[in-house]
Amino acid sequence: MTPSLKAAVSAAGLALAAFVAPMADAASRLKDIVDIEGVRENQLIGYGLVVGLNGTGDSLRNSPFTKQSLEAMLERLGVNTREQNLNTKNVAAVMVTAYLPPFATNGSRIDVSVSSLGDAKSLQGGTLLVTPLLGADGSVYAVGQGPVTAGGFAASGDSGTSVTKNVPTNARISNGALIEREIGFDLSDQRSIRLALRNPDFTTAQRIAVTINAYMGVDLAVVSDPATIRLVCPPNYDMTTLLSEIEGLVVEPDQPARIVIDEGTGVIVMGENVRVSTVAIAQGNLTIQVSEQPAVSQPAPFSEGQTTVVPQTGVQVLEDGTGLAVVEGGVPLRELVDGLNALGVTPRDMISILQALKTAGALQADIEVM
Repeated sequence: MTPSLKAAVSAAGLALAAFVAPMADAASRLKDIVDIEGVRENQLIGYGLVVGLNGTGDSLRNSPFTKQSLEAMLERLGVNTREQNLNTKNVAAVMVTAYLPPFATNGSRIDVSVSSLGDAKSLQGGTLLVTPLLGADGSVYAVGQGPVTAGGFAASGDSGTSVTKNVPTNARISNGALIEREIGFDLSDQRSIRLALRNPDFTTAQRIAVTINAYMGVDLAVVSDPATIRLVCPPNYDMTTLLSEIEGLVVEPDQPARIVIDEGTGVIVMGENVRVSTVAIAQGNLTIQVSEQPAVSQPAPFSEGQTTVVPQTGVQVLEDGTGLAVVEGGVPLRELVDGLNALGVTPRDMISILQALKTAGALQADIEVM
């Protein structure tokens, strides 16, 4: 990366940019903005052992659960070590987690995550032994086993110097679990179903219902609340066929005016519907004035043109001003942001200004602090 490109990236990270996309670009497919009732993942969890570690496993003296698990496993295999002094460091007790996807069938494979429980230094190079994965009802839905892949590593010397990259005690096994039990759910036999909006909104819910009804030519979708749309299957359809036809319909979601602030990192994200009312702003000895002065464009004589109003926005920066600058009339917040960025205001100062605007009642948006 060139120095100029690095500087540009750094400047972009410090400044707040206002992104305004065309309305058509905001349209989304139905499958991307709603969840279907009953079609969801299920969490699985299990306890197991990872073996074959190169001296980076649990210390059996400090991890009694690892010792008990190792003794129980060896006993099931016909090896009695109950009265023996085990001092191996190539075994680690781990928690294994996975997600059972909807409509998964017996014999399918899923990825699993492996996380150390004891004081193991790294899971790199280890192998997970057979581990049953249980659901919330206590039943076994999958069995995991296989060599683990750690995304980091740890190395140390006799002097105590060590190097660690990422988290070597977390690992994954791609296709490491075999599904042994299915979750029964016959979607095609359902005569009605609910669609749940991922971002509840009255306007978006109504647009979805109108789009579905217009496409099907009959009223099948009814808005129950801002987050739920009830869909009825017509007599000549099954639910699977109906969903496959409507999930690609394009709907434009409506988003409330909202500003999300992360004070820890100085990140500010705002929606395009955020507006600022008439207000006076001063930041230290810096004053920003945003004004709207529409101009009228007249066509030439006998040109059969039309008179149009052309918006003209003026952003003025007063560095030595002692008074307040008044913003005449409501203007989009992005114009205020342009003035703040021109002054080099830090993200933390910008956060304070936005919060002060909200307190003064001049900011028509909700502020959410992460």
